Amino acid sequence: MPPQLPSHLNRRQALQLLGMSGMGYLLSSCSNEFTAQVGELSDPLNRSFGELLVKPQQLIPEFPKSAIDPKALIVNTYDTTPEIDPDRYRLTIDGEVKFPIELDLTALKQIPPTSIIMQHVCVEGWAAIVQWGGFRLRDLATMVQPKDSARYVLFQSADKYTESWDLASALHPQTLLADRMNGQPLPAENGAPLRLATPIKLGYKLSKWVTKITFANQIPKGGKGSWEEQGYEWFGGI
Repeated sequence: MPPQLPSHLNRRQALQLLGMSGMGYLLSSCSNEFTAQVGELSDPLNRSFGELLVKPQQLIPEFPKSAIDPKALIVNTYDTTPEIDPDRYRLTIDGEVKFPIELDLTALKQIPPTSIIMQHVCVEGWAAIVQWGGFRLRDLATMVQPKDSARYVLFQSADKYTESWDLASALHPQTLLADRMNGQPLPAENGAPLRLATPIKLGYKLSKWVTKITFANQIPKGGKGSWEEQGYEWFGGI
């Protein structure tokens, strides 16, 4: 039976108590070699505990349309928007799946659409209420049928950004691949043609310009994610 969190602790406090969110601060005064060794030892525990926190069917309450602030979502200045030709764009889905596929935008638009009004939370300390429109990642998974061996989902983007998620978070009913923002086509600087959106992850987990999705039985060495490999917490949950 999964461990129960004490009633006086919220999810964020529990992560901090176990050292998952604060690990970087605890190790900041240590040598690089020691930090790397501790990171390798703690990563499996962090991943396992994070996965236990995900309730695959539990929906996060949405915000009303009146809460949307079209100007609140900040575009990071260190992002370089890649040039993507919509006619040549392809989304590849492969790895531990029965039916690997490659889909163009026309095919992707055939997947039943949905939307969610959620709070986008950045690890830098700001947040914005945004309406994302697109399709559920779990609907895409239904098409490719992940094998029983699949435990993680890896994402690659046109700007070389990488991410890795636990399978339960990727298949959460409110995890989307979005092509619309606040009722309008998704702007290029915000990740068009497709970006990740979900209320259960921090902003750095929400890859823009997604071009490839790989279901995997393990995370390859050096493949936790662009920011995670620099010390950010892997699970990145809210």
